[in-house]
Parts: sequence; C-alpha cells; structure tokens
Amino acid sequence: MGIGPDSAVTLLITMGDNPERLSTEASFAALCGVSPIEYSSGGRSSRRLNHGGDRQANAALHRIVFTRLRVDPRTQAYYERRTQEGKTRREIIRCLKRYAAREVFNLVRTASTAPPL
Repeated sequence: MGIGPDSAVTLLITMGDNPERLSTEASFAALCGVSPIEYSSGGRSSRRLNHGGDRQANAALHRIVFTRLRVDPRTQAYYERRTQEGKTRREIIRCLKRYAAREVFNLVRTASTAPPL
C-alpha cells in the first residue's frame, strides 16, 4: 500500500537488474540512504539517517511513507504509538522508511527467486 508506479520504478532501478548482488535488506537500505547511523555526544546516544545513498530512492521511500501516513490505519496507529513513547517525528519517519525499504526488498527478492512459469 502506498507504492505507486513512479516509486516502484525508482526503487527497481536502484536495485538494478541483478538484485542478487544485494545480500541483505540492510544493504538495500544503505543503498537507498535509509540505514541508521549512530552518533553520540557526551552521554547521549542516538541515530540519524544516512545522508549518502541514492537520493531518488530515498525520495521514493519518503513518498511511500507519507502516503501511508495519510491513508493506512496501521501506519497511523504506529505513528501515534511511537509518539506516545516520546519519539520525535523525524525518528518515526526514519523507522518507517527503513520498514518500507525492508518490505520492498523482500517483495523484489521473492519475485526474482520464483521459478519462471
């Protein structure tokens, strides 16, 4: 839900014509620039988004997340639950982008490993 044709094509182009080269969903997330990077200052430890990677793929995941926030009740419930836990909007969006990247990776890997008809 929330993955339109433009976003799907962008993510497929990012994955390339050889999806087997990406061994894990974490490698796909890093390629899209949605893998978390830990940083700390003093006693505070936190994570932020990776500013590297394919910016078009990152923008596609951004569109997917914001579409889901508008129309998907599960995503809205997740957002509310994480807000109640004290997470910031930016942290919640980062988590949702990573989840969307994981979902896309698993869909493409499943389709590419299926036997031809």
